[in-house]
Amino acid sequence: MAAGAALSLPAAPASADAPADADAARGRPPVVRDLTRTAGQWARFLKDQDLLWQRVPRSWTEGPFLGDGRLGSIVYVPGDGRGVRFEVQHSEVQDHRPEMGGTLYGLARLPLGYLTLDTVGTVTGVDWRLGLWNAELSGTVTTTAGEIALTALVHSTRSVLMVRLVPSAGEQGATWTFHPADAISPRQFTNPLDSYVHNPAPETRQNGDTHLAVQQLLAGGQHVTAYREVKRAKDRWLYCTVTHSHPRRTAEKAAITRLADAVAAPPNVRVRTHRAWWHAYYPKSFVSLPDGRLQSFYWIQLYKIASATRRDAPVMATSGPWLQPGGWPGVWWNLNVQLEYWLIHGSNHLELDAVTRTLDENRQHLIESVPAAYRHDSAGVVRATDQFCQVGTLRVPGDRDPEVGNLTWALHNVWLSYRHTMDIKILRDVLFPLLRRAVNFYLHFLQPGPDGKLHLPPTFSPEYGGTAPDCNYDLALLRWGCTTLIDSARVLGVDDPLLPRWHEVLRTLVDYPVDANGFMIGAGVPFAKSHRHYSHMLSVYPLYLVNWEQPERRELIETSLNHWIGFTGALQGYSFTGAASIAAQMGRGDQSLGYLKDLLAQGFIQANTMYREGGGPVIETPLSADQSLHDMLVQSWGDTIRIFPAVPRAWDAVTVRDFRTQGAFLVTAVRREGATRWIRIRSLAGAPCRVRHGIDGPLTVRGAKWHDAGNGVVELELAAGREALLLAAGVRDLVVEPVEVSGDWRAWGLPALPPPGRTAPVDLTAHFDSDGISTHENTQDGDFDGTGRTYPAEELPAAGPLTFEGVRYTFPSYADGALDNVTAKGQTIPVPPGRYAKVRVLGACSYGALKTTLTATYTDGSTQEVELAMSDWAGTAPASGSEVVRCTHRHGRSGPDTLQVALFQTAVTVDQARELRSLTLPDTTKPALHLFALSVEEPR
Repeated sequence: MAAGAALSLPAAPASADAPADADAARGRPPVVRDLTRTAGQWARFLKDQDLLWQRVPRSWTEGPFLGDGRLGSIVYVPGDGRGVRFEVQHSEVQDHRPEMGGTLYGLARLPLGYLTLDTVGTVTGVDWRLGLWNAELSGTVTTTAGEIALTALVHSTRSVLMVRLVPSAGEQGATWTFHPADAISPRQFTNPLDSYVHNPAPETRQNGDTHLAVQQLLAGGQHVTAYREVKRAKDRWLYCTVTHSHPRRTAEKAAITRLADAVAAPPNVRVRTHRAWWHAYYPKSFVSLPDGRLQSFYWIQLYKIASATRRDAPVMATSGPWLQPGGWPGVWWNLNVQLEYWLIHGSNHLELDAVTRTLDENRQHLIESVPAAYRHDSAGVVRATDQFCQVGTLRVPGDRDPEVGNLTWALHNVWLSYRHTMDIKILRDVLFPLLRRAVNFYLHFLQPGPDGKLHLPPTFSPEYGGTAPDCNYDLALLRWGCTTLIDSARVLGVDDPLLPRWHEVLRTLVDYPVDANGFMIGAGVPFAKSHRHYSHMLSVYPLYLVNWEQPERRELIETSLNHWIGFTGALQGYSFTGAASIAAQMGRGDQSLGYLKDLLAQGFIQANTMYREGGGPVIETPLSADQSLHDMLVQSWGDTIRIFPAVPRAWDAVTVRDFRTQGAFLVTAVRREGATRWIRIRSLAGAPCRVRHGIDGPLTVRGAKWHDAGNGVVELELAAGREALLLAAGVRDLVVEPVEVSGDWRAWGLPALPPPGRTAPVDLTAHFDSDGISTHENTQDGDFDGTGRTYPAEELPAAGPLTFEGVRYTFPSYADGALDNVTAKGQTIPVPPGRYAKVRVLGACSYGALKTTLTATYTDGSTQEVELAMSDWAGTAPASGSEVVRCTHRHGRSGPDTLQVALFQTAVTVDQARELRSLTLPDTTKPALHLFALSVEEPR
């Protein structure tokens, strides 16, 4: 059908209790007008979702990101302002020494380095837009010497970073430099391995106009970063690519060839083909919400995942292609991979499914991951591997911390790909043979108990700590595995000799251990501490074995959810996305939205929508938030498609178009004025179709024979390629279009902040009790964190007046022996009496981030508890704050180390109707709150 074309359908035979179609009787069949088809419509819609920068990004958590599933770059300005950094990383680049500490060291992803655009002047500002529609960064860099207009992209199919520069007269001397990184596991910096042997230093050389950084690997092979600049009359183009080869050293030749090929065509030709891929990508589905910030977030994640993975690219490691320092430089199979890829199904982007291909191509490694005695019929995957599912051997149930279920859970993703496509090849060639082996590994260890039930010896529930017999994580996966094998054998027409055994397991497997608080970790092990994973609740989500449509299970689900998510202290970002999806299963849209709002408000999601937690950057949480939104909009587990099952009351209008569901259906649905108005369902495979439509009142169905199954469910007869319309009474205007966004919202990125009111620094000198800064000449001076580590004075602002984002401070002196910050221990800090809107704080925490309250005391004697959030000095800016400066290192008693530390600005809001007299700090230890400067801000 042509773009923007209208669709009309003939009337369908009605069920006995369905009303006649009055429109059809008058000869006026309804027509669908789709306003989300043309390039112009998409360009206008996605422009409103773009990320913006009017403030300078200082780190990977703030900068724009580019990628093609392999080559990745994040762009930002280092703290000294001397130029613009383009990180260069690649998902294929890894070590190949399994004997060198396993996945985290010997098979780790390896850093490549970064390009710097070395400007003539110091960078003072940026005005950037990361345009989703074209997948391009564009804008200007302002320096003390002039301005540079730039455009940057990673070509969607050629794996080449392209950057166009148009410098002003004062910046004509700007140059490019590549800074290669040592090929060392990032884990070596956070958890050093004494026996670790470094790869040789990279070699830099030139081949004609092409600059090369060649890294030879001790295990054989090499990786190469190649770049060259082509200067034209009005602009300059940089081209950069990365290649990796193992065991042969062929990457250098490949890099030179690829770069020459990229340069051979005019830049506008390359840009056109780059854009063509993205312009075909986005329109495969459409979602529009009235919450502008969440809607933008949703589309940024669709841009992110297509930048991070492709079907033929490596399965995503924990940080995608954008490798950063941290302790997880590999592929994690006990939650991360699963959450990373869920959103590809509903969004209709199966072209990104690297999981199915990875498991299929590396099945021998999966077999070798179980002990030798079980390799004849079993397979598994350890917690962390490289892109090829190696290395490591699973421990058996009853051993120390055996994490047995990871392959079965990963195969659930493969099953989702099968169910959303109904591609029998996925079922026959990948899912069935691998799931059979994964379940077989369990079957070797099942033991009958005196209760007549089958039991599992102790296994490990990710990542609670310790083991438990009859572990709920494994019981759920084993139950799902046997059920799926039985169903698959039926579909494939296979009379498998293990069918009786699978049926026996389903009949006699012990039920899930529960107590008064809901699901336990396992038999005898209650859920008794805060824990980020919902592994003990896998039967509820995503497996739906225990679900809200089982009335007898509802109390168990609700009790378990409340106990888990209410046990604060160790929750992480994906805890809230999991809770949102479970609440969506319960039909509680307001609760789901509340969890997502918590995710965004608590500082988990960074300015550019990236995410990090204790061990470093990880990518799964923001991607899984898109799946939580999917679960609120359309669900298709079991045998039923559910339309708008958990839409919050505040969302009176929602549009989805070509949302892919299980059974291989494309669903279009429109909600207006708080009610579902019409639905279109297209069958791609001719599977049975049951729909809980959510349409109030009389229902009209057009285009298919149908049956009212009761309880708001209809059954449609749809052959492959056929469509049906479900209409509420009186609906004739069938339009697919974006919904109106309600209220003002702040774009992602670093958009301009409203100017602050007049500010005045508060003198903290009398309250300083800690020396947290040392000079390069005397790194033993001071102690910020109790271990003798300090900020490096050489990378901090000068002592004296400091203005940041329009706020005036007095930055402390850092002379040897001078105290320079206040450690919060319940002190009261007087301020000049006055009516203020905010108190601005410049500081950081040691030993973790902190959310706390301060006591504001007013001149009338009244008090108020005001909230403050501050990040750990090695962390990223709090959700409501900014990064003032990030240092490339910190000092210690024995000299500098490589941990990057930062100072942050945040604020507390006070009652501007009363005159503020003082602030009383909380009493903190670990985390400890440190204040370096304070400023009071008048109302604007």
